Amino acid sequence: MYQKYIKRTFDFILSLLGIIVLSPTLLVICIAIKIDSKGPIVFKQKRVGKDKVYFNIYKFRTMKSDTPKEMPTHLLKDPNLFITRVGKFLRKTSLDELPQLFNILKGDMAVIGPRPALWNQDDLIAEREKYGANDIQPGLTGLAQISGRDELEIPIKAQLDGKYTRNIGFKMDVKCFIGTVLSIIKSDGVVEGDTGKKKKADDK
Repeated sequence: MYQKYIKRTFDFILSLLGIIVLSPTLLVICIAIKIDSKGPIVFKQKRVGKDKVYFNIYKFRTMKSDTPKEMPTHLLKDPNLFITRVGKFLRKTSLDELPQLFNILKGDMAVIGPRPALWNQDDLIAEREKYGANDIQPGLTGLAQISGRDELEIPIKAQLDGKYTRNIGFKMDVKCFIGTVLSIIKSDGVVEGDTGKKKKADDK
């Protein structure tokens, strides 16, 4: 019942409140991006949603317009060459993810869930399939994000997404939400141009 009805209600209310309360911040970020570099303010990218249905995720643009669009940041030879000045701050603080509040409002995403994979991240999608993690709504943040984020190898990320899938509930969502706030404050797990430094995960 929580996953089917209550979770979506919470997601809608939280995303709507977030958009209203953060509207001044959103406006300031929009202006800063426009002043800092050429290109659109919001970046759209095809991602994998619930049941592997594609949708366009929204992000504040943090990279230059000539950056390869469909390539994960960690696969770029030198990501720092593409990241803008404002983008570095937005990525470090995770403020670039704020436009996803509109994805949540629309129903493309949830507040808590596995981070939506790029449409061409076949390795991550295949690993998640083993744990049923492709069958639920992707999230703004999730268990993997509070457990290492960019430092985790793909199989471990998928295991953590599977653990979340098996244990969806109010308690788990609160744990992930609080953990996310603490991770943002400490900038835990943000590794530009690298991934997979942590080798083990507790999948009890």
